[in-house]
Amino acid sequence: MEPPTGFSASLWSFIRFLPFFIGLLLLGTIKGILFCPLICLIVTVGNSAIILGLWPAHVIWTYYCVARAKQLGPLLKLVICTCVLPVLLILWPLAGIVGSIVGGAAHGFLSPIFATFEAVEEGKDNKLFRCFIDGTWSSVEKSCMVVRDVKDVCFHSYFSVMDDLRQKGPPNAKYYEIRMLYLPGAFIAAAIGMIVDVPIISFVSLCKGPYMLFKGWQRLFHDLIGREGPFLETICVPFAGLAILLWPLAVAGAVLASMLASFFLGTYAGIVAYQESSFLFGLRYAVAALAIYDEYSNDILDMPEGTCFPRPEYRKKVDSSHKTSQSSVSRPNSFRKAPSRTSSIKNNIAELKSFELLDGLFKECCHVGEKMISEGLITRKDIEEAKSGKGSRVISIGLPAYCLLQGLLRSVKVNSMGIVISDDTELTTTNRPREKFFEWFLNPLLIIKEQIKAENLSVSEEDYLCKLVLLSGDPERLKNSSIGPAPESELKRAELDALARRLQGITKSMSRFPTFKRRFDDLVRTLSDDHAEKHGRPSMTRSKSAFARLVSLKSFKGTKTNGSSHGSEHLRDVENSS
Repeated sequence: MEPPTGFSASLWSFIRFLPFFIGLLLLGTIKGILFCPLICLIVTVGNSAIILGLWPAHVIWTYYCVARAKQLGPLLKLVICTCVLPVLLILWPLAGIVGSIVGGAAHGFLSPIFATFEAVEEGKDNKLFRCFIDGTWSSVEKSCMVVRDVKDVCFHSYFSVMDDLRQKGPPNAKYYEIRMLYLPGAFIAAAIGMIVDVPIISFVSLCKGPYMLFKGWQRLFHDLIGREGPFLETICVPFAGLAILLWPLAVAGAVLASMLASFFLGTYAGIVAYQESSFLFGLRYAVAALAIYDEYSNDILDMPEGTCFPRPEYRKKVDSSHKTSQSSVSRPNSFRKAPSRTSSIKNNIAELKSFELLDGLFKECCHVGEKMISEGLITRKDIEEAKSGKGSRVISIGLPAYCLLQGLLRSVKVNSMGIVISDDTELTTTNRPREKFFEWFLNPLLIIKEQIKAENLSVSEEDYLCKLVLLSGDPERLKNSSIGPAPESELKRAELDALARRLQGITKSMSRFPTFKRRFDDLVRTLSDDHAEKHGRPSMTRSKSAFARLVSLKSFKGTKTNGSSHGSEHLRDVENSS
């Protein structure tokens, strides 16, 4: 769909579109009003029951794990237990319940509206029928999934993190402790930082507020008349229309957020003074924070680059590459030039979604797991342990880590700049999900890929690394397995062991993702049913919905790469060698 050209054509297109948009908005609003109370009730009651029911256990276990933590010094434990934990443990149920009420109401009201607009997108069948049906029962199902994810976070993810805190030893036989000598200087630096940064940053934000207001309105009204930008796609029109009406509130919120952020920017001077063991460096940061905020706000508002505030160095050790990149790279292109307004929003946004990647990982785990069951690499004992509360490291950690390793090996073979996810999808820095937390997993995987590439592994060494990643949770099977002999070089064995541990550590961190546990349970049920059928014990409780979700996932839409089938061929070689 190309936007009309000329003022008269743009105005006529807008007039014709307006009744269509109002009808969809009214229908979606009616559905939202009808289902909002039910969805809000499900989310609020379910989450509140979980939070309040597990709160006593969380209090006791948190204090126990902090007291037994090997990475924390005695004085730091005392401060955390007396000052930090009481505040966090009291605020957690309050924030969780209030967030459930607000989030449940917002989801219950907005989800039917968005689903109504999505029903008329191009390529959809029975659009009139779907306008009335979409966003009704599906929104109720999603609310139940939200409650389940909260349960998994409060039970599975929380105890996993606390167990690591209690059991993991300190790096290099050192532990974190409070250095009392530098605390007075840090507190003074934080106070001075607040005195300097809060009034100046607040004044700067107030001065830039009117510019943000009028420039935002100018852009939004221009897009409204021409059906361009956010108004080009039907699903985006509610966002853009509300943006025009609520833009003054957004500007006021941005100004207030800047004022609030100034407190944290000022007090961070105390942290810098403590980290650098220098009161002077804390004062330097208090001055540099003004320039940091001014340059960042200029980039956001597309104002001229630079700042009138000085920016002194406030770190003793500065990464030279990072410093060079900061000095050589100016404003990103996205700030210099407005995005193309002649193409569809769907064509512009080509990046993958984190949930799509997670679904793709479990689809691969299901495919690989079924093959490993046929070859006897995954046993009934592994599946039963995965079903139990104890869990099986071979399935819960080893199998996803093995699938990630296959993607890294494929990427190395085709000399990919990113990670080859499947035969037609390559994850790169350009199409990766934009969520900040996704970098916590992607960047370490890219580093491991480069390390594997530098190792220049042979086929037998690749097989040995695969065995380490899959079976290191079961030392006895690891010792008796015939998959890939260990390298003769002790240095090479140590390097492969380190790679396997890092990859399993990344996978364990991914297992704490809110939706990971739900997908993992579906995977275990599918593998259990497959194991029962292949060994002559048909399961009477086959989870058809779980199996359907795993095998009917849509293929990714990404960059095609040549030769990425090596991973599947290598998998067959590994299985045949067993």
